Amino acid sequence: MFSQLLNPSVLAAVVEFENSTIPGVWASIDKKQLISEMRSRLNDPFQINQGAQPFCGPASIIFELVRKQPLRYVQLCRSLFETGGFQGTTKRIEASRTLRHSKGRLRMNQADWMVMSALRESENTIFNIEAEAPDIIRNLAGMTKSWEMQGWTREILGYQQVKYKHTYLHGEFEALEETAKAINLGGVAFALITADGLLRGKTPFLPYPNHWITLLGNISVKGGDWFDDDSGRISLDVYSWGKQFHINLDEGPFEDYFWGVVIGF
Repeated sequence: MFSQLLNPSVLAAVVEFENSTIPGVWASIDKKQLISEMRSRLNDPFQINQGAQPFCGPASIIFELVRKQPLRYVQLCRSLFETGGFQGTTKRIEASRTLRHSKGRLRMNQADWMVMSALRESENTIFNIEAEAPDIIRNLAGMTKSWEMQGWTREILGYQQVKYKHTYLHGEFEALEETAKAINLGGVAFALITADGLLRGKTPFLPYPNHWITLLGNISVKGGDWFDDDSGRISLDVYSWGKQFHINLDEGPFEDYFWGVVIGF
C-alpha cells in the first residue's frame, strides 16, 4: 500500500508538528503517542478504527480524509491537539472543555479518539462525549444520522456536491450505480447498513440500520436486473472496523441490509 508519508509536504507537516513546542489541550492525549499513531495511519489508512466506541460515521469520514487528503489530516490533528478545534469548509469545529478534559479508558487509539470524538460531539445537542460515559449514553451520543454524514462530507472532506439516496424500500441498484460513477471520478460514498447482515454473515431477527461503512469500489451486479427481481448477486469492497471487507450477497438479502448511501463528488 502506498505510504502517504512518501509525500514530502505530508512528511514535513508531521515533522513540524512533532517539533512544535505548543502544549496540547487534551488531558488524555500524549503527543508522542499521537504522532506515532498518525504516522501509522498515514502509512496505512486501514489502521483507523473506531474500537469499542460508536463512532462508525466519523471513522468512515476520517478514513477517506487520510486516503485522499493526508496533508489536511495532519493539519486537522495538529490544530485539534494545540487549539482544541479546526477550521472546516464553512465553519470552525471546536471540542468542548468537557471533552478535552475527559479521562479514562478511551476504548480506541488516541489519534482516532481525538478526531472522531470531536466530530461526533460537534453534532450533539443533548449528550456530551466522555471517555467513561455509561454504555447507554455512549451509544445515544454516538448515533450518526444521514444529514450529519452529508455535513461532514462537505465540511471535513470538502465535497461540494453531496446527496443522500435512501433505499429503505427500493433503489439499491440505482444507488450503487451512482456510487460507482462517483468513486471512479474521485468521489466518496458512505452506506448505512445492518452490520450483522452485511459484515458479520449473520441473519438478524429484525434488520435495522445501525452502522456506517465506506464504500471502496469494485462494485459488481451479476444476473437479475437493476429494478425488479431478486435473482441477482451484488459484490463490492468496503471499509469498516479497521479493515477491508468484500461483500458478496444475493440480491434479496443485500436489499434487506442496505438502507442508503451518502455520495460526495
